[in-house]
Amino acid sequence: MKIYVTSVFVDDQDKAEKFYTEILGFKVKHNIPLGTNRWLTVVSEEDPEGTELLLEPSEHPAVGPYKEAIIADGIAAHSFQVQDLDAEWKKLSERGVTFVTEPMDAGAVHMAVFDDTCGNLIQLVQMKA
Repeated sequence: MKIYVTSVFVDDQDKAEKFYTEILGFKVKHNIPLGTNRWLTVVSEEDPEGTELLLEPSEHPAVGPYKEAIIADGIAAHSFQVQDLDAEWKKLSERGVTFVTEPMDAGAVHMAVFDDTCGNLIQLVQMKA
């Protein structure tokens, strides 16, 4: 068994598509109209057949309070792995990404956390040897 699709709740699919593709460098895998929203998934350029990230609209009534609570506590909803955190941090900072936690050592990983502009905190991790 493996993970096929996982989702991140986003406030605006158009804004999320732009951020996740133009800023983070993901590629759109599926973009299927579903009423007023879309089945919109992105994948890593490094693994185009890998796990898809669904940019899920935040319309369910439970999503708002959930997102507000975890952001208020500084909890990253999702974690993306990178090979070189310092290089990724520098690149994304130059692209205007706001980091709420700058690169730091955290046990077995080197990590940082950024705001995805769509209502989420996302953690970047680089595994230590």
